[in-house]
Amino acid sequence: MEHKIIDTQEVVIRFTGDSGDGMQLTGTLFADASALYGNEISTFPDYPAEIRAPQGTVSGVSGFQVHIGSTEVKTPGDYCDVLVAMNPAALKANAKWAKPGASIIIDTDSFDEKGLEKAGFKTNDPIAEMKLEDYHIVASPITSLTKESLKDSGLDNKAIIRSKNMFVLGMCYFMFNRPLNFTEEYLEKKFAKKPNLIAPNKKVLNDGYNYAHNIHAIPNTYRIEPAKQEPGVYRNINGNQATAWGLLAASEKSGRPLFCGSYPITPATVILEELAIHKSLGAKTVQCEDEISGICTAIGAAYAGNMAVTTTSGPGLSLKSEALGLAMITELPLVIVDVQRSGPSTGIPTKTEQTDLNQALYGRNGECPIMVMAARTPSHCFHSAFYAAKYAMEHMMPVILLTEGFIGNGSEPWKIPSMNDYPAINPPIIDKCDGKFKPFERDLEKYARSWALPGTPGLEHRVGGLEKTPAGAVSSDPLMHEQMVAARAEKVARTANYIPELEVVGNQSGDILIVGWGGTYGHLYTATKQLLAEGANVGFAHFDYINPLPKNTAEVFSKFKKIIVCELNSGQFVDYLRAKHPDFKYEQLNKVQGQPFIVQEIVAAVKAL
Repeated sequence: MEHKIIDTQEVVIRFTGDSGDGMQLTGTLFADASALYGNEISTFPDYPAEIRAPQGTVSGVSGFQVHIGSTEVKTPGDYCDVLVAMNPAALKANAKWAKPGASIIIDTDSFDEKGLEKAGFKTNDPIAEMKLEDYHIVASPITSLTKESLKDSGLDNKAIIRSKNMFVLGMCYFMFNRPLNFTEEYLEKKFAKKPNLIAPNKKVLNDGYNYAHNIHAIPNTYRIEPAKQEPGVYRNINGNQATAWGLLAASEKSGRPLFCGSYPITPATVILEELAIHKSLGAKTVQCEDEISGICTAIGAAYAGNMAVTTTSGPGLSLKSEALGLAMITELPLVIVDVQRSGPSTGIPTKTEQTDLNQALYGRNGECPIMVMAARTPSHCFHSAFYAAKYAMEHMMPVILLTEGFIGNGSEPWKIPSMNDYPAINPPIIDKCDGKFKPFERDLEKYARSWALPGTPGLEHRVGGLEKTPAGAVSSDPLMHEQMVAARAEKVARTANYIPELEVVGNQSGDILIVGWGGTYGHLYTATKQLLAEGANVGFAHFDYINPLPKNTAEVFSKFKKIIVCELNSGQFVDYLRAKHPDFKYEQLNKVQGQPFIVQEIVAAVKAL
């Protein structure tokens, strides 16, 4: 059979298997190799919610989707061109994500009677049962071939079986003409302290590549050329790592040492772990016993003059709410990162949603307005974290940064910026005072108070949860309380003078404005581009700043006949817009399934207006 190399602009691969099959690593290595090759990429790790579901069951399936292209890639792809299913449960759970006619690679060794029964199949022919006859099925005994490859390696049987993910990765590298050298270099670094594992992993990777090259089940391979990118140094980065680095950059720019007090919680834990690596940059991290102590240590660190951070997800933000009110009334700089996940309560902890917006806006007692920002993509988390810290320190207030599991775990190429392109951060630190120091006396432009560090002679003062006068004296005077409440709200409102104006992608006026916030950006952007290509008169506005909203929001809205707000909740942002800008009529597209949007869902909703 003649072998053909087919040039294509983009392809989507979905790696799936049991939690112990190494699909997250396999997908990550494929994505990294493609990024280093020069492709545009976007990834979507899809973890099971259970810590360790029964092996071979649908609830225990782990997935990792990679979208690579030679042109602009903004989403991990709606459906995949290639599905790798390492067991029957993976096939059952993920066949719905394969495009018609897609290639499906299965490990036939796992498709035995026991495996089929655990996955819930009723017959011994899952391909026919799921009506997959029209798909290109690549049925290979991957486990047996891995055992044959490593029979003389000296590894035990368990270690050999765990290497089957490297075999299937080699098959995919052949299928898409990926170079092996990037992964071989990774193996050398990963197993530098266990050199006996380097050669076996390299061998099984190459054997998988050669197997795919020799069998006739993969007659055609695909070539995706490197993308044309701006000159610069790029790396693949996920959102949680980018958030940590943005905070470190802000610490450097401000001259304030970084302190992070947090409690581990899915999917935010990686931020704490990443910050803990960088003690050489002055970062101090404390893994606390609970969420409340996490934020309280951070508030104490802010009082002591640190750039203070606490990280969490939705359930943890609930627990932090009282202390968040303390940070607000004491007017101390604090960044609270909430990597949102499905709720309420524990919910589906490994799945993504945008359901914490109302909590971020209103989830505290008393009049307690707090600045709320949202990151839009994995690499944008760096930018958002930097500016969240800048606003917190320069305006002397807590700032909530909302990200999501989808972008926190997902990755994309990131052009490493020059820090010369980022502004200075100038905290209003005071070291002397003419006359009696008034800790809550305000800068008339920002309405920020001064930051007096403990131990500074002449600047001794009290802070705490009780209401104070501008001079720092405890007060229960009704008019004074109302004055201070209004002043703290005004400070948040005035940050609208410092945030960027709202920008519109596509038509600047027209029939329909598509509106989104947070991690829906890539899907909404892609849908907008598709609609524009089809002749629709649409624009797209994405909100990175939620409280306060950009000053030109009403002006942008007024230029369109209809507005549709798309979000992964039941309508929290659209309700907020209705309250802030009631003169406009809003349509809604909502999804609360623990999964990102599909581009075609957005396109269909817009066309239906």
